[in-house]
Amino acid sequence: MRKVIVSEMVSLDGYFASPDGSLDWHVVDDEFNTFARKQLDEMDTLLFGRVTYEGMASYWPTEAAMADDPEIAAAMNRLPKMVFSRTLKTLDWNNSQLARDDLAEKITHLKAQTGKDMVIFGSGEVVSSLTRLGLIDEYRLFTCPVILGSGKPLFAGLSDTLNLELLKAQPFTSGVVLLYYQPASNGQSV
Repeated sequence: MRKVIVSEMVSLDGYFASPDGSLDWHVVDDEFNTFARKQLDEMDTLLFGRVTYEGMASYWPTEAAMADDPEIAAAMNRLPKMVFSRTLKTLDWNNSQLARDDLAEKITHLKAQTGKDMVIFGSGEVVSSLTRLGLIDEYRLFTCPVILGSGKPLFAGLSDTLNLELLKAQPFTSGVVLLYYQPASNGQSV
């Protein structure tokens, strides 16, 4: 069975974006890009909410993206993309499919198919919804050495506690620490 993996940069205080949606505090360097290339090789589907999809679609198909990192740009453009949105009418980025229906049903169907794992970048509402539904198999959180004070929380609107099990920690020379978690076997508790 395929896994759904969240791969997200977060501030030390748990935000995945600044209040205005800015990501200028993200630490993206050669070491991160090496990891990103390897991770994309292990995936065969990208999962997005509308806002993240629009941001990614406005960058990765461009000449600037190809010049900045041709391997990552090629993978981002090549991989199938599932976009969860009730407002988008059409998708212009190649290999993109729109999903308006039941999120849980669609993800359960995708997980049952053969293939590599699926990854969610950004898309805080999708991450929160799938966490609430118990459909995230692994969280890869790049904890950046910054405290934003306010911003967009990765896990907005969750009312239950989800216990996680640390699988591995990987420090980067930039000060970022990548934490790999999976839901603990005892699952959710109040």
